[in-house]
Amino acid sequence: MILVDVLLHWNRLLLCILNICRDVLGRIPKIVGIDVVEMALWAKEHTPSVTTQKNQQDGPVPSTVIEGDLDVTVEKELVSQAEEEDMEALLGTYVMGACEAEAFSERLKRELLALEAANVHAILETEPLVDEVLQGLEVATNCVDDMDEWLGIFNVKLRHMREDIQSIETRNNKLEVQSVNNKALIAELDKLVERFRFPSEYASCLTGSQFDEASLPQYVEACEWLTNALHGLEVPNLDSTFANIRAVREKRAELGILKATFVRKASEFLRICFATLVDFMINDKNYFSQRGQLKKPDHADLRYKCRTYSRLLQHLKILDGNCLGPLRKAYCSSLNSLLRREAHEFANELRASTKVSKTPNTWMETFTSGNQNANNADTSAVSDAYAKMLTIFVPLLVDESSFFAHFMCFDVPGLAPPRNESGSYDDDDDCDGDDDCDDDDDEDEDEDDDDDDTNNVHQGSKPVHDNDSKAGKNSPDLQALNEALQDLLDGIQEDFYVLVDWAYKIDPLRCISLHGVTERYLSGQKSDAARFVRVLLGDLESKISMQFSRFVDEACHQIERSERNARQTGVLPYIPRFATLATRMEQYIQGQSRDLVDLAYTKFVSIMFVTLERLSQVEPKYAEIFLLENYAAFQNSLYDLANVVPTLAKFYHQASEAYEQACQRHLSMIIYFQFERLFQFAKKIEDLMFTISPEEIPFQLGLSKMDLRKTLKSSLTGVDKSIAAMYKKLQKNLTCEELLPSLWDKCKNEFLDKYDSFAQLCAKIYPTETIPSVTEMRDLLASM
Repeated sequence: MILVDVLLHWNRLLLCILNICRDVLGRIPKIVGIDVVEMALWAKEHTPSVTTQKNQQDGPVPSTVIEGDLDVTVEKELVSQAEEEDMEALLGTYVMGACEAEAFSERLKRELLALEAANVHAILETEPLVDEVLQGLEVATNCVDDMDEWLGIFNVKLRHMREDIQSIETRNNKLEVQSVNNKALIAELDKLVERFRFPSEYASCLTGSQFDEASLPQYVEACEWLTNALHGLEVPNLDSTFANIRAVREKRAELGILKATFVRKASEFLRICFATLVDFMINDKNYFSQRGQLKKPDHADLRYKCRTYSRLLQHLKILDGNCLGPLRKAYCSSLNSLLRREAHEFANELRASTKVSKTPNTWMETFTSGNQNANNADTSAVSDAYAKMLTIFVPLLVDESSFFAHFMCFDVPGLAPPRNESGSYDDDDDCDGDDDCDDDDDEDEDEDDDDDDTNNVHQGSKPVHDNDSKAGKNSPDLQALNEALQDLLDGIQEDFYVLVDWAYKIDPLRCISLHGVTERYLSGQKSDAARFVRVLLGDLESKISMQFSRFVDEACHQIERSERNARQTGVLPYIPRFATLATRMEQYIQGQSRDLVDLAYTKFVSIMFVTLERLSQVEPKYAEIFLLENYAAFQNSLYDLANVVPTLAKFYHQASEAYEQACQRHLSMIIYFQFERLFQFAKKIEDLMFTISPEEIPFQLGLSKMDLRKTLKSSLTGVDKSIAAMYKKLQKNLTCEELLPSLWDKCKNEFLDKYDSFAQLCAKIYPTETIPSVTEMRDLLASM
């Protein structure tokens, strides 16, 4: 019974698994060892019935419901309807009970075996047919083999044919490409042959035996053709494939020979031309300054003629840049001679036409009234002459430098061309190209003209707006330009130096105004082409500074020499002379060269004060009087200048402090000389107050009330006479009487201050003693 239950549960589990597989997979999996039909029949037989109850009025009525009614999908889930009908038809042929399944199965097996035996028997009976079929199959197999071999042969032939067709197509494509390339090559060769064409007119022009200036336009045109022809035979203008073929190399060599021949011929012509143009001007005296006539250099014609060769020079640079070096040197050599001659003649006539009296440069030495007048002589014509030299030649040199840079094809970025077509400056200076220079203008008009000329120079000498740009500094031609400008203008500075030395000999102080003029011009030179001019002006500025420093050093030596010769009383002579010197120096500054003059002031005053202190130590008895008189004289002589010159104001205050200190020491000495016992008594009291109390001081030795009365009696009896003696002593050794009133006032105030301190000590230490009051003493001093 237990086994039946286990089988029952097993069959139900298997049935559930099959149903799940049918639901999930959509089909029943293949089952080995179990008959699905038997499983379906078993499911029908073992389907339990379910009893349900219906509630009616009389009570529940049981009813029986087959489970198949409740779950109608059980049979469909195992076998389909068609399978079920086939099984029913099969089962209908047999009349058996429901329990004879095993007998039915055995019967079916026997019938199956019988059918198989019958089939085997039938096959054996048809053996001849089978042999015939096999023979036919063998024949067919042989035919198939023959056909396979035949197809293989044809496949090989077709493959060979395909390769032949492909080879033919390839050759046809190559021939087509070759045809196209040949046409393109012919076209390129036609172009190349066209480049080889050598016009006869250009050949005769470039290879002629002589260089005719009248044919200059034809030369320029031929140069343009030659330049284009050479460029046309170079990569990338010419395809790199043709660059090394023999015909191109030969044509390039031919053009190179033509280029070298023409460059040599043109260079020789230009060198001769430059020398000829300059020699013509040098041999004509009308181009230079002559006696009684200052001539402003005029290079307009020279530049106009040179400009006719500018295009030729540009083509020469393109054809052979190395040829410009000798041409530049030739131009610089020729023009340098002209410029030096013009500067020399102009400077000589400028000095000859300037009439001024020479002033001595020994400003700090003793001089007579005649020398005083000489020092006051008007030497402004010297500054005017130097300014005129700069006004004429600085713009000229800048223009020549700029013209040379453009004319000789220097590649300097930012370089501007000359201002006008003629290459000259459009400024209103004192000279013009044809008339004499006007030397009769007064000093104010000359200064205004100089300012105007300077402004014009500044405006015209700024062709480069970005002189500090990296492109300009790194230009490969900039160094070459500077070297060429050195050759062009070298030597002209000598006449400027001579003019500076001439001005220094006439009036050393004129170095100040010369320095200011040079500084003004130097600040206006910004262009790359004006580098030599900047160097020239810088050298002039240094030379002028050196000359002025020499004058200052000589003046300082004169001050030092006065130490051995001066009398140690009264005011030293170089103090008022320094005031005169400073006044004239300020007149020469005119807003420029402030640093130069301030440095001179520093040297002068420093050596003056040092010398004054050393002289005061020769006789210490009169040292303070000597110092205060000289410091007072220094202040009085420089009072007006110190109000407008910060450097002199600093030394003025320094002298004022030294004066006050000397006054303090001298007045204290006079006061102590007359009232020494009185103030010595006060000094003892002050010293003891640091160690003992004020009440104990009257009991100290020498400081009793009796001692106080004796001191007052000896010092203040006849005090009016003692004060009069102070005045006489103050007056006795004083050489500057104008200082006496102020010194006497200082002396009285100093005495009252000291007496006031003494009176306060006595009131504190000796409150019962009576002494003259400060008011009485002040009234007494006021009455004297």
